[in-house]
Amino acid sequence: MSTDSPHAADWGDASSAARETTEGTVYTVTGGDWDEVVRSAAKADDERIVVNMGPQHPSTHGVLRLILEIDGETVTEARCGIGYLHTGIEKNLEFRNWTQGTTFVTRMDYLTPFYNEAAYCLGVEKLLGIQDEIPERANIIRVLLMELNRLSSHLVAIATGGMELGATTIMIYGFRDRELILDLYELITGLRMNHAYIRPGGLAQDLPPGAPEAIREFLKTMRKNLPEYDKLATGNPIFKGRMQDVGYLDLAGCMALGATGPVLRSAGLPHDLRKSSPYCGYETYDFEVPTTDTCDSYGRFLIRIEEMRESLKIVEQCLDRLQPGPVMVGDKKIAWPAQLALGPDGLGNSLDHIKKIMGTSMESLIHHFKLVTEGFRVPPGQAYTAVESPKGELGVHVVSDGGTRPFRVHFRDPSFTNLQAMAAMCEGGQVADVIVAVASIDPVMGGVDR
Repeated sequence: MSTDSPHAADWGDASSAARETTEGTVYTVTGGDWDEVVRSAAKADDERIVVNMGPQHPSTHGVLRLILEIDGETVTEARCGIGYLHTGIEKNLEFRNWTQGTTFVTRMDYLTPFYNEAAYCLGVEKLLGIQDEIPERANIIRVLLMELNRLSSHLVAIATGGMELGATTIMIYGFRDRELILDLYELITGLRMNHAYIRPGGLAQDLPPGAPEAIREFLKTMRKNLPEYDKLATGNPIFKGRMQDVGYLDLAGCMALGATGPVLRSAGLPHDLRKSSPYCGYETYDFEVPTTDTCDSYGRFLIRIEEMRESLKIVEQCLDRLQPGPVMVGDKKIAWPAQLALGPDGLGNSLDHIKKIMGTSMESLIHHFKLVTEGFRVPPGQAYTAVESPKGELGVHVVSDGGTRPFRVHFRDPSFTNLQAMAAMCEGGQVADVIVAVASIDPVMGGVDR
């Protein structure tokens, strides 16, 4: 501070040192004011502490770390620490052919495998220019499986969210009904999860005998079970008291943070890619897009319940439309050899097909060998496709350099994007409400970290 300052004389009394410069005398000032602030802070009763919730916490939907600064029971600052489940799936895709990529992407958000597969395959098909050549039966089965997957994903969201609140009965109901859907997955694809069933050009194989009948039986059971969630939770004053006005995020916040899915629709905007940018023939199905205007965790719960009812309607329409036909494009340069059969040791290559290519047709054997070992070539270019997953917009940016493997594949996973809203939902609220807010987002770390 220069001596030219009008208050220099006042400051001079409190100065601890002075030195001469070209601009005059400069004083280094100390004094009682700052010391008093330090002493007051040391005596203050309130404590601001930083705590880690996770990454092993049972209420964080996987290995998610939440760094919370708390003042008493109030969260003053909240941040997410991610990366604990990093799998390198997007990088691994660059070292496998286009069809093998489905075995990777199905493992990202492991609760919505069919959406991961569908988004990826739609992108590959867009680069190949074969969107209009996908058989109708393949598209119907894709929609059928995606809507069953919406049901199973929402059931986990409601079940785990209820468990985190202490509502263990709703957890038991949710996993009970999800098991019925996983049984259907196993019947159709041979696996409960990580299916790689949706392939570029269509499906790995057709529905097995008895699958439509089994799905219709499930629809009857689910329509009977779904009202139990309303009886147990929707009108429950304890449940409502724990959920209402918790995890609040209005429409402006959703738009600023890029939130989609039930988080966005709980703010009143009926945005759904199945309506705004239809794919797989969704424009031909009759269903509604549920919304609420509560902007809170309770509204997101209500939306998931209603979306499950709409999914049941869509699945029934799919079953009514099923007609015999192929489930893979006719171009043998693209169609992965999927002549599969159910044997005593599980699903595998059809013995009749192996006998044919090994014993009677050298050309078929060579073609099979090249297609499986090298894969097909995709014209150079890039494409972005998106589907409406249970958590929001699941997009994929696919880049090809003209080879048999992707040059780059990047996913816009809704769990990752929606998790950005955690701080806005939690800061200013109670520590216990952080669990409710995160549960209402329904993030899955397999999709966040990839």
